[in-house]
Formats: sequence, C-alpha cells, structure tokens
Amino acid sequence: MNTKPNLAGLGLFDARVPRYTSYPTAPQFNNDVGADRFGKWIAGIAPGSSISLYIHVPFCRRLCWFCACRTQGTKTASPVAAYLETLKAELRLLQQHLPSDVTLSRLHWGGGTPTLLSPEMMRDLAGAIADVTPFAEDAEFSVEIDPNEIDAERLDALAEAGMNRASIGVQDFDENIQKTIGRLQSYDVTRDAAEMLRARGIHSLNADILYGLPHQTTARITESVQKLLSLNPDRVALYGYAHVPWMAKRQQMIPSDALPTPEQRLGLFETARQLFIWDNYNEIGIDHFATQEDGLSHAQRKGHLRRNFQGYTDDPSDVLIGVGASSISKFPQGYAQNASATAQHTAAIREGRFSVARGHSFNGEDKLRGRLIEALMCDFRIDRQEIESTFVLPKDKLESMFQAADAAFDGLLQITDDGLFIPQPARPLTRMIARHFDAYDLSKAGHSSAV
Repeated sequence: MNTKPNLAGLGLFDARVPRYTSYPTAPQFNNDVGADRFGKWIAGIAPGSSISLYIHVPFCRRLCWFCACRTQGTKTASPVAAYLETLKAELRLLQQHLPSDVTLSRLHWGGGTPTLLSPEMMRDLAGAIADVTPFAEDAEFSVEIDPNEIDAERLDALAEAGMNRASIGVQDFDENIQKTIGRLQSYDVTRDAAEMLRARGIHSLNADILYGLPHQTTARITESVQKLLSLNPDRVALYGYAHVPWMAKRQQMIPSDALPTPEQRLGLFETARQLFIWDNYNEIGIDHFATQEDGLSHAQRKGHLRRNFQGYTDDPSDVLIGVGASSISKFPQGYAQNASATAQHTAAIREGRFSVARGHSFNGEDKLRGRLIEALMCDFRIDRQEIESTFVLPKDKLESMFQAADAAFDGLLQITDDGLFIPQPARPLTRMIARHFDAYDLSKAGHSSAV
C-alpha cells in the first residue's frame, strides 16, 4: 500500500461519522424500548454477576460554550438537592428489580458537574448506591472533577466513599482559547486539584484535552500538552472538538471563523499524539493514551479493550446501567435511554416507574456488526477466528465484507487469513472504515467531523 494514503481524496476532511461509542448509535434508538422492557432486562441479570453503574448529574455552576452535553446551569443548591432525591428514589427502584448477590465492577459519576454536590450530598448519594449493591473486590469508582468546583471537604467525602480514579477536564490551557470557549481554568488550579487528589491516595488520574478548538495552533497545543504531561496523568483522552451549534445552541457563542480547517485539525491531533508517544504513553484506540501500567494498557495487551459511552474501558461487565436523566444503559439484549428532560425523568420516578423513553433491542446482524466496529475502534483489526467462532455466518460472509471495505478505501486495508487490519497510515480513516460495517442510515444523524 502507499505509505501516505490520499486522505483528502478518500473524504476524510469532508465526512461526518459517528464516534461509535455504541452500535447502533443513539440517533438510531426508537420507542420500542420502554420502562417495562428495561425492568425485565434488569431482572434477567444473572445472580452473582457484576454490573456497572453510571450516575448522571446534569447541573453546572456555569455552562461552558464548547460543551454539547445535556446540562443545565444553576446558581443555587435547591435544584441539585431535589435531583438528588430523584436519584435516590431511582436507585431504590433499581434495587427492587435487581437480582441478589450482584456486585459493582465500575461506578462512574458524570455530568454536568458531579462535584457541584456538597460533601453531605456526596455521602448521601454514595450511601444510596451502597444500599443497592456492594463493590466487587477489584471495583473502580471514578468521578468527573471540575478543578474550579472542588475543595478539600468534597474530596474528603469522595475519598471516604471509595473513589479511586478521578477524571479532570482540561480542554486547553491557553487563556485566549479558554475565553473563546467560555471555560476559564488555569494551570495552577488544575495542578492543585491533581495534588489534592493524590494527597488522598487517589493515584489514578484521567485527563481530557481537546484539539480543533478556536485559535488553536501547533505551538499552543504543544504547550498545553506539555503542561498536562507535567501533571503525570495515567490516562488521557484526546478528543476532537465537535462544533455542532445547530444541536448545542451555546456553541453559537464560539466564532466559526476562528476554528481550524479539517486539515489543520489533523495536524493538531498528530502533534499532540506524538508528544504523548514520546513521553512513553501507549496509544489506545483512536484517541486515548495510557501509561504502561494503566488498566487500559493491560486490557489492550490482553485483547480485552472495549468501548462504551465513556470512551475506552477495561470494564469486564456486559451490563451498564445508567441512572439519572438522559442516561443510557446497555444490556446483552440492547440499549435503553432515560427521558432526557430532567422534569420528565423526575415525574416518572415519582410515579414509581423507570423513565426509559427510547432504546434499541438487538436484532438481525446488530451484535455481529457491533463487534466488528468495536474491534476496529479498539484494536484496528478484526480477528477472523474470533468472529467466526462467536457468530454463525454464511460461508464467505466475513470475507465479502472485508473485500467490500477494502475496495471502498483503495486497497489500503490488509486482509489475511487472520483477518482485517488497518495499517498505521490509514488509521485517521478508522471511523470511516467502521461506518462501512454500519447497516443503518446515517444521513440524518448530524454526526461530527471524521477528524
């Protein structure tokens, strides 16, 4: 193959494709999955197995302009306190449906800003979760930390509750960029948060940083990455900023003419990528980096790396239950999503029922195609033996899918008796290659740029 594929000619800089944190992707969800089916899926969990929980806190003290998450601003504690009562009621409802002896392999508090909770609220929520199910022996409890919205008392509460991994959002350290995206957060504040975490024995630290931001240049992202590296994070997510002002109205505050071109975005990604690799981080999938001893690196070496709504994971559980407004759950049977609006979600829980409003039950080739896409996104390869031993396929089905994908990308892929492989020069195309295995209509989904 060519050492430098024609990425522009293959449509990289024009394509809009899913990030494939699920398959099918959320825009394909429908109304066929509701509270009753969700309850049956929970009741069908094997006794004695492990599950994961995601707790969504949709409140922020301030709304960052770049963010496209489902969040709402609040200046007072009253709506947060009311929402906490809803979470506790939802957890009690979950407990009623959950089989006995189920343990918790992963617990993640996300948002929004979970650290908006007071220390008392944090202890209250942690206690409500513990009443539902105990931690497994090797459980991981992670929380998204806003360095501007954390202090010693709240960190003490989280540490006491068992938090052993923290995730800090950085975005970019350049002050001009921060002003443009509505997210002021100094390096000193971020460093202090990391030091407070480690002082409490929380040594596993994740960090998120963005490329493709307005006014971002090679020099600026280099400086931001070097500052981030000085904090010695165990795991870094290098996400591309998705500018979707038609979906996230607050992004209209960001000047479109200050955004880098798609070609420049790729250059920014490659600059940051090289810096992480030079600092001896393992490259994990399309946009994560991890130290040699981090759980993601171990999972990658063992072939156990997986992908879910939080990105890449080493979670061994096949059940993830989302708690809170808009949260998405995954089961072996399919996906279920809670009502997105906080008011609708709260109303359902107060009536003693789950708020699940949409989802997807796996059918046809969903599981096959989902695994093919996940394998590409995680490992840049599809193992022929794994797929053919897991799924009952017509003769030559897999081979014909491989050949069709290779033909669509000018023969850039490698197809052998072992399977299909994406060589390094073609890896910027990974999401596009994965899309080739997607059987659903993506034309109206409004996905983000492929680079």
